[in-house]
Amino acid sequence: MTTAPDDDVVVRPFADVLIELSGGRTHTEMSEQLHDLIARVRDTGKKGSLTLTITVSRMKNASENTLTVTDDVKAKLPAHDRKVSVFYADADGNLSRKDPNQLEFESLREVPAPTTIKETKRA
Repeated sequence: MTTAPDDDVVVRPFADVLIELSGGRTHTEMSEQLHDLIARVRDTGKKGSLTLTITVSRMKNASENTLTVTDDVKAKLPAHDRKVSVFYADADGNLSRKDPNQLEFESLREVPAPTTIKETKRA
């Protein structure tokens, strides 16, 4: 169970610790990934997220006041929609670009482009 800090306890601001994590690398990485996330959300119109996980543990064989702090930054950027392809399933369950229920017209042929007719002058 957590308790509220006493009135005389000074709580260090989280931002101060964030700037010091991994020698400032975490703050820089989060700033850059947030910038990328904003750009991708604007581009796709979809939502994304940026997550910071901080793990604190006691250092083995050290005093109770000696702690290790690790961080993990993960960005979940929204993806662009991928193009779809239309296929049809045949009687054997295989995909084909041709609709097996559509009649084929084997006697059809390509009609050549019309030729130009040269006009002649009438006398």
